[in-house]
Amino acid sequence: MSFWKLEDRASWMEKSRRAEALGYHVITVPDHIDMPSPFPACVLAAEATRSVRVGTFVSNTSFYSPALFARDVVTTSQLTGGRLEVGLGAGWKKKEFDQAGIPFEAAGKRVDRLVETLDEVNRAWSAARPRPGAASDRPPLMIGGNGDRVLRLAARHADIVSFSGTGFDPQGRGMQFLTDRQMDDRVALVDAELRASDRDTVHRNIIVLRTQVTDDRAAAREDYSRFLRGTLSPEQVGELPAVLIGSPEQIAEQLIARRERFGFDYVTVQESALDTFAKVIALLR
Repeated sequence: MSFWKLEDRASWMEKSRRAEALGYHVITVPDHIDMPSPFPACVLAAEATRSVRVGTFVSNTSFYSPALFARDVVTTSQLTGGRLEVGLGAGWKKKEFDQAGIPFEAAGKRVDRLVETLDEVNRAWSAARPRPGAASDRPPLMIGGNGDRVLRLAARHADIVSFSGTGFDPQGRGMQFLTDRQMDDRVALVDAELRASDRDTVHRNIIVLRTQVTDDRAAAREDYSRFLRGTLSPEQVGELPAVLIGSPEQIAEQLIARRERFGFDYVTVQESALDTFAKVIALLR
């Protein structure tokens, strides 16, 4: 469950408790310039709950000094009682870099910063153990993205590979949904890297950008196709890995099918679906 709307302390804690009661296993906070700061929000979510994990999804490592970010990871793990999950990404939205007054460097440079941050988190954790209240093991690390280098890095070093479900359109029209066949390609790249590095215990996450629980799947897909200005047909909308539309039963079946096809065993939905997606969770328990 991805939370990004902050009204006040009480409401943040209340919806965190509600997410746990509804059966969500992880509460995550994105890292965008116009949204809550992830680490303090994670600490408060952990304070409000008993056992649900909390995490950054995903932190833009270009916004941080690697050493200071690693310090925040160690401290937040301690303050959350070892329930922290750390998501790392390279950042992609130039507007946010401009707002933050940070140069928007080439993709390769941003991925270099991601690698530096990953190394620093591992180093800082090794140096800090043991810390009272922190987990004995390093917090699970998620690396998210869509580019070849980021996905290879995730396959080799992360505990969780997060597939973004979107990518830059080659014709320069901005971010576009990945089709199911494009996702096949991304998954195949990760599979190959896992085999090359002799790893087989990596979890696979997908961030769902559109969740609509409805008894009229056909009409809802048509509506979303129109929302996308006809760039995708209703049938194509139904095949998008980052979109879930249908009844609770239909969505549950779709998630099972996507796990078999893509290996997704960890699904993140947006907070607008907090209550409606809980019906799907109940079917998958």
